[in-house]
Amino acid sequence: AQKNYSGKPWHDLLQVIPGKMECEKFDVGGEGIAYHDVDSVNNGSGKLTPNDGTYLNTFRINEGVDISYTKIGGTDDNPYNLVKPEMKQLYVGWTEPGEWIKYSVVVMKAGYYEGILMYTANADGKIAIDVDGKPWMEPVLIKSTFSKIEPVAWRQWHHWNKQIIFKRLKLSKGKHVLTLRTVEKGNMNYDFIEFKKVK
Repeated sequence: AQKNYSGKPWHDLLQVIPGKMECEKFDVGGEGIAYHDVDSVNNGSGKLTPNDGTYLNTFRINEGVDISYTKIGGTDDNPYNLVKPEMKQLYVGWTEPGEWIKYSVVVMKAGYYEGILMYTANADGKIAIDVDGKPWMEPVLIKSTFSKIEPVAWRQWHHWNKQIIFKRLKLSKGKHVLTLRTVEKGNMNYDFIEFKKVK
């Protein structure tokens, strides 16, 4: 695990690898510890989505990481998706270069892993991942999901896709802290990263 790290897993539950690391279930600890966000407002929960007390609309409303969820009615169930998303799935959005988010995980089996990101990107961007405070996945290009034939401008942020972001990176067994970094462009939405064991 990361030394001198005071963040804690969301609801005291380590995210399990192999498996899906849900991006909205980042660690508890606040700005500068569990995450860095350019502003202290959650631009999704309670701002874009109404502050009506419901779980999806107000998820982690008082934290700086911006969160929304996939919606029906032509928002995230639109014909320009490259991969069909599940509805009512929370995700991290409004990402900006320089922002980062930490996740406490437990790796059940040591070895090499492939990573698949479920995301949207209004333009080509770049992300990187650190493990226990050290660079692990170098910045990788996240392909734009912008569509020239999309008639609704704001929906460019809602074309979902999956991309393999690494094919063979090593993880040791046990507890680790992963840091997801937005390196270039931002304007990406992150739903989950699926970690699959490879030989």
